[in-house]
Amino acid sequence: MKIQLKLPRVGMNMEEATIVVWHKSAGEAFASGDALYDFETEKVTQSFEASADGKLLEIHIAEGEDAQVGDVVCVVEVDL
Repeated sequence: MKIQLKLPRVGMNMEEATIVVWHKSAGEAFASGDALYDFETEKVTQSFEASADGKLLEIHIAEGEDAQVGDVVCVVEVDL
């Protein structure tokens, strides 16, 4: 199943974040708990971890680019 992963809101006042680094590349498999990417807000840098095993299909926001809360950051394929 293909799923669009969106930038989560991690603080009440958070509106945007910068993608700092991708830990996986398009086409690469990942396991539940693996960090997919790190993002930075005004107050914190945090990793976004996979909640299931799968494969990263597409990256929509590159390293160093800003994203708004709710923007599609990447597309993954997971087995449910």
